[in-house]
Amino acid sequence: MPEADPAAVETAPPGPQIILGFDFGRRRVGVAVGNTLTARAQPRPAIHRVASSLEPVLAAIGAEIAALHPARLVVGRPYNVDGSAHALERDAARFAAALQQRFALPVHRVDERYSSLEAEAGLRTRRADGRGGRIVRGAIDSSAAAVIVERWLAGEGER
Repeated sequence: MPEADPAAVETAPPGPQIILGFDFGRRRVGVAVGNTLTARAQPRPAIHRVASSLEPVLAAIGAEIAALHPARLVVGRPYNVDGSAHALERDAARFAAALQQRFALPVHRVDERYSSLEAEAGLRTRRADGRGGRIVRGAIDSSAAAVIVERWLAGEGER
């Protein structure tokens, strides 16, 4: 069996890593942070898009990166129920490429099917238990980003 080329193998830094994840949307970008030690993620405030340009979003992400020092980024890959690419996939792929280029961090993609439904159900449960208030779209988007990060931490998606 041939040996792997050491230059071609991505090496992870030792110890736990912080992972920053995104649920890309045309109006908002959900944001979440997780780590490889607990394999859990927590929502961060969503980034509201005010223009068609990604520049304000990338600037806000830059502030998150400066504060959290993630080792890698994870972006949801929108698919339709039947597994075909959703209309938003092209924009999400451009977003992932822009992150890679701007921040020089590894960017991974994860199937995000049903992540918003899962996130909203979790928020509704928290609210019913008296642990949450009014559910707003940004909270759903960032909770969906947490689902995306946790899926990546569980081994789903591109490595």
